[in-house]
Amino acid sequence: MGAKLRIFSGSSNQVLTAQICERLGVEPGRVKLSRFKSGEIYVHYEESVRNSDVFIIQSLAHPINELFVELLVMIDAAKRASARTVNIIMPYYGYARQERKSAPREPISAKMLADVLTTAGASRVVTIDLHAPAIQGFFNIPVDHLTALDLMTEYLRAQNISNPVIVSPDAGRASTAENLADGLDSPFAIMIKKRPAHNQSVITHVIGDVQGCTPIIIEDLIDTGTTIVNVVEGLKERGAKDAYVCATHGLFSADAIQKLQHPNIREVVITDSIAQPVQLPANFKVLSVAPMLAQATQFIMEGGSIAALFKDRGI
Repeated sequence: MGAKLRIFSGSSNQVLTAQICERLGVEPGRVKLSRFKSGEIYVHYEESVRNSDVFIIQSLAHPINELFVELLVMIDAAKRASARTVNIIMPYYGYARQERKSAPREPISAKMLADVLTTAGASRVVTIDLHAPAIQGFFNIPVDHLTALDLMTEYLRAQNISNPVIVSPDAGRASTAENLADGLDSPFAIMIKKRPAHNQSVITHVIGDVQGCTPIIIEDLIDTGTTIVNVVEGLKERGAKDAYVCATHGLFSADAIQKLQHPNIREVVITDSIAQPVQLPANFKVLSVAPMLAQATQFIMEGGSIAALFKDRGI
């Protein structure tokens, strides 16, 4: 890679950063991240970034607000050190579920986050499987929206699952479920649900035949696990077999990991877009997005089409 490439890690996922750097044949950049007694964040780049293309890797998972401010301070420090560009690799884009107003006097926090990143000095954002793809339009800088769908498809195909049916937990995931179904040459079904409150859902209808099939539930993220468990139990009531659960981002708030050790969940497949602070149970499979992010970084630096990373799914 070019001599002007510098890759730095925030606090959120240093293992992923090391894997990306290894694939690119570069050393992770040296940066000091610390906190004052008051909790204020301090950043010091311990090597020159003048006229360099700086890449900062930071997923906005737990604790999201702490990590977001840390990222902003890292961007500011890089800009003030005369970095040529400051590119943000944000595998998980936090606040993405607040991408529109669903009630009066609510914020559109995903747009606010985009505005703040741009104002702080970000030149580009690279992210994976946004909760709402339209969030790309919140930015006036380039956004490379990657997907882990091909990664999931290859893994699931290798499992030789008998009589699979791809299940979208709601209408919003229908397009993703259809793409996965195409990749696995399988039928798909859609769950209709209502949300009485945040992190709560009730399944009301299932569109599609699931009886006697092995469901593969596809989501962009798993937070508390409540929705997934409701979907699994709803499918079981309708005669489905034990399910596979697939999601790009494993947030796993509260007791989500315990919930997902459900007797009717055969396996939970996620990626390493978010670092897991605990050892995951045996029925969890983690796929790495490091190769994809390394290739995307190489294309950004040397030229090339990001679309070449994926099969033709309208990404």
